[in-house]
Amino acid sequence: MVETATGTDRSAGTSYQTILDEDSRAVPDIFKVQNPLPPGPTTVPAERYHSREFHELEVEKVWKRVWQMACHEEDIPDIGDYYVYDIASLSFLVVRTGENEFRAHHNACLHRGRLLKTKNGKRAREFRCPFHGWAWELDGTLKEVPCAWDFPTVSAKTHSLPSIKVGTWGGYVFINPDENAEPLEDYLGNLSDQFTTLPYERRFKSAHVAKILRCNWKIAQEAFSEAYHVIATHPTILNSIGDANTQYDVFGNYSRAMSPNGVKSPHIKQEWEPLDDARLFTKLRHPLIGHIYERGENGLVQVTDHRGEISRFEADGTWVDGPMTQTDPNMCNWIGGDQLPGSEQIPLGLPPEVPGNQNLRQVMAEPVRESLRPALGDMVDDICDAELLDSIYNTVFPNFHPWGCFNQINYRFRPNGDNPDECIMECMYLSPKPRDGNYTPVREPHWLGPDDDWCDAPELGMLAKVFNQDIVNMPQVHKGLKTLKRPEIIFANYGETKPRHFHKLLNEWLEKP
Repeated sequence: MVETATGTDRSAGTSYQTILDEDSRAVPDIFKVQNPLPPGPTTVPAERYHSREFHELEVEKVWKRVWQMACHEEDIPDIGDYYVYDIASLSFLVVRTGENEFRAHHNACLHRGRLLKTKNGKRAREFRCPFHGWAWELDGTLKEVPCAWDFPTVSAKTHSLPSIKVGTWGGYVFINPDENAEPLEDYLGNLSDQFTTLPYERRFKSAHVAKILRCNWKIAQEAFSEAYHVIATHPTILNSIGDANTQYDVFGNYSRAMSPNGVKSPHIKQEWEPLDDARLFTKLRHPLIGHIYERGENGLVQVTDHRGEISRFEADGTWVDGPMTQTDPNMCNWIGGDQLPGSEQIPLGLPPEVPGNQNLRQVMAEPVRESLRPALGDMVDDICDAELLDSIYNTVFPNFHPWGCFNQINYRFRPNGDNPDECIMECMYLSPKPRDGNYTPVREPHWLGPDDDWCDAPELGMLAKVFNQDIVNMPQVHKGLKTLKRPEIIFANYGETKPRHFHKLLNEWLEKP
């Protein structure tokens, strides 16, 4: 399981740049850019993840001052449509005031402080407080005060809604409560260069799932910011992802990871005999240790060891019977946990045959390329294999994660209200807009509670099963940080570049006057 030390700052596996050199098409210039974070591990105080005082410091130093993605333009498609964006103890109203014009206001009545809106809404003509009836125009101008004679100091000049800065990028609406903030374009820098083949303006939101997690938002975010966890958390995908081949780069206020797919993990040192009756979700061989995991009755998992002896475990890895009392809980979760509808008999599928003039990645890219042809036309013929196959994931500080190329995934992580012990994880799919313009965007998230299974959101497909492996760790990390004897945790020098970069930027915001 442990890779041999190389004496360098990179994995012993093939570099991502070498993999790009074997692509069947020219790759975008930005893929060739290597901009690693300067070396040096980052230690972070454990209390940063659970302290009430630190949570409140984040509100003052980050959420009140930084650019943050609030909603998608298609969430508020008509003039007067508004979106309630909550972050920690703060609440804002984002409203469409013109065909391509957006405003944002503090979501509170200037009379007695009641929230003006608690849910998203359509085609409003004003914002009227339900408590005493004070009303404002969509642009925030004070419109009406019942019994205005009784408020001689109140006027549109003194009591219009405080507006906050708004910017747009890639179909998303960003807000910044700091009136002195730099323009969004300056903050994002060259982010658009990462999406030249299919800019986000040419995508629509085809899925949106939000789930409450029992952990701090940074714990959840960091779990999706590196490929280092794949070896232990996602053994089911090690045969198809070069986790330790990942390239990490930083660009101002955002970072990037590029993990190749269609290559085996460098951690796999032994080839095992293929299972003729393997099934993607219910019967698999562990790629590292060779044990066979198969779904049995009542959701139990049968694990067959190298001697052919069978032990049984519950879906969380708890031993039931048999000679082997310990096993991989993440394999058990995948095989024995809740399943997506109709997935039990899906075969694993053998790697396609590779002609002598091609490599496996080139062969795997072709069906993906053809699947996009109806939406994109002949432009797919010029799209490189890496853009079609690889996991290329960006993190825009503080909490927005737009994936690159033709991967649909976008994440957002934020505190669940004013609670540092819980967070909201959102997964959105941004799909190519069909050429005929016939599509229906998803505007409201499908909400899952903390005890709901990700498979209750089948619109996510296989990713739901992957998420179930991820979120098992997060509450346990949150609890562990509270009992940790050492006062700090440590991030890897290279493989955890993205969390290191996040905390570097966070420290800079905390130090600002």
